[in-house]
Amino acid sequence: MDTAPAPLARHAMAYVLAGGRGSRLMELTDIRAKPAVYFGGKSRIIDFALSNALNSGIRRIGVATQYKAHSLIRHLQRGWNFFRPERNETFDILPASQRVTETGWYAGTADAVYQNIDIIEGYAPRYIVLLAGDHVYKMDYEPMLQQHVEQGADVTVGCIEVSQSEASGFGVMATDANGLILSFLEKPATPPTMPGKPGRCLASMGIYVFETHFLIDLLKRDAADPNSSHDFGHDLIPYIVKNGRAVAHSFETSCVRSTPGGPIYWRDVGTVDAYWEANIDLTDFVPGLDLYDQNWPIWTYGEIVPPAKFVHDEDGRRGQAISSMVSGGCIVSGTEVRQSLLFTGVHAHSYGLIDQAVVLPYVQVGRRARLRRVVIDRGVVIPDGLVVGEDPDLDAARFRLTPGGICLITQPMIDKLQG
Repeated sequence: MDTAPAPLARHAMAYVLAGGRGSRLMELTDIRAKPAVYFGGKSRIIDFALSNALNSGIRRIGVATQYKAHSLIRHLQRGWNFFRPERNETFDILPASQRVTETGWYAGTADAVYQNIDIIEGYAPRYIVLLAGDHVYKMDYEPMLQQHVEQGADVTVGCIEVSQSEASGFGVMATDANGLILSFLEKPATPPTMPGKPGRCLASMGIYVFETHFLIDLLKRDAADPNSSHDFGHDLIPYIVKNGRAVAHSFETSCVRSTPGGPIYWRDVGTVDAYWEANIDLTDFVPGLDLYDQNWPIWTYGEIVPPAKFVHDEDGRRGQAISSMVSGGCIVSGTEVRQSLLFTGVHAHSYGLIDQAVVLPYVQVGRRARLRRVVIDRGVVIPDGLVVGEDPDLDAARFRLTPGGICLITQPMIDKLQG
């Protein structure tokens, strides 16, 4: 009887690069790294890459952390502590810790892997799936592993089509008809477009597959090069394109879609506008990202909190939420919530309006507050009667107003108002 070959994911280790500063998210990353930023009502951004690895069948995972890592490390310890060594499962948090040099910090994305070669070799995985920890998407990595083996690639690069205006923020590649990468430019000022597709570019998703022994040799060669910036996009991938065999893997072939044949979904959420929009999109009747899919769940740290509660039922003081996501521990007390996300433990008091708002955990919203098109950081106490989203000039004087007209509100900004 013929048996299907064992999944390649069983022989792979996922290595997640989660050290990013995320400075374009402004004050949201003042105290946390971008991968630790909250998303989707309960999750953190890094949960998507980790859940993809777990759902793909990968049971060895390492996470390299760097900037403002405490919030991220605490989340990983609480939410991802179910891996069992006796089942050949491992989950390692890998802060920059002077393992190789006395200077300590990871010098680039490649150095963040190079400094932990001994840990990788200790597990001896056949393949390394290298992931960025700061993107929101659902993807099965098994088809990408299979393509890597079938095409005899030195590296396989996950790629997605983007507009030319967006492409300068990515690694952009040109390929032949068989997907062989002919050139790779990291964040080019004038990105080359795809043949026959004017205005469209093939961009790297920051997802790479290597055979482990090849990657280790490559990292050692790069570490010895004094002219290298020790970065995959700037140095290692262009080197393989020139001297080896680099192949593109289309995200379309391995994207886990909300509906069969539906659109692909991948977001960088690197700016406050993009972050707000991706969260608010989840309130759509059929969102592009399905958080309710039991076949491809997004794992996270689930706090033990009571159910959400809605109280008061009189005109002007009715606790209600329409086209919204309301997490556990929330109390909506006589406030109208529309097309918004309330994360865990938000308390909204009477006679107020919360409209198109992303409200992070444990925010307190005072009475008669009216908040439109806002992102409110964790733990902020909104004073009674505060109105945001109706006067852009006033908003810009008090808070962080984005080019898209979204107001980011943090506690220090509120404290200045009251000081």
